[in-house]
Amino acid sequence: MYTVFGEFRLQPVQLARDLDLLVEWMNDPVVSAFWELSGSAGMTEHHVRAQLDGDGRSVPCLGLLDGTPMSYWEVYRADLDPLARHYPARPHDTGLHVLIGPPASRGRGLGGTLIGALARRALRQRQEARRVVAEPDVRNLPSVRAFLRAGFRYDSELVLPEKHAALMLYERG
Repeated sequence: MYTVFGEFRLQPVQLARDLDLLVEWMNDPVVSAFWELSGSAGMTEHHVRAQLDGDGRSVPCLGLLDGTPMSYWEVYRADLDPLARHYPARPHDTGLHVLIGPPASRGRGLGGTLIGALARRALRQRQEARRVVAEPDVRNLPSVRAFLRAGFRYDSELVLPEKHAALMLYERG
């Protein structure tokens, strides 16, 4: 998909190719404060492999901008995720987790643009889905603002086992 920042596309993660880059991003203090996957390559590999070897409900992807990896995405069935026990889930809700990897890519409005483009694409491709949900940590103000700029609305706060989250919703027009 084309954006004002360039051509953006998702590419499924391949651990042999992508693990070192993901570990680098997960160990960035800004990222690790919210993803809690800093440390060894084994920790990041375990997190990603669980999705790759799972039932297909969650797809880990690299986001490439003009061919350069710059973000990590998890696109998942929120209604089938443990998250669904904490909000009024609807059938086929699609969830998004995102991190912008390189520090130089942060703070430029890139996140909001890419989140919005991906939310619209998800609803086009998943006809059964009526909305896209996200649950960034309430302390992660840049992420919350990016979802708002992308057209999500703030719904409520959720107390989840691992964080206090802002439930963000992007609904089909």
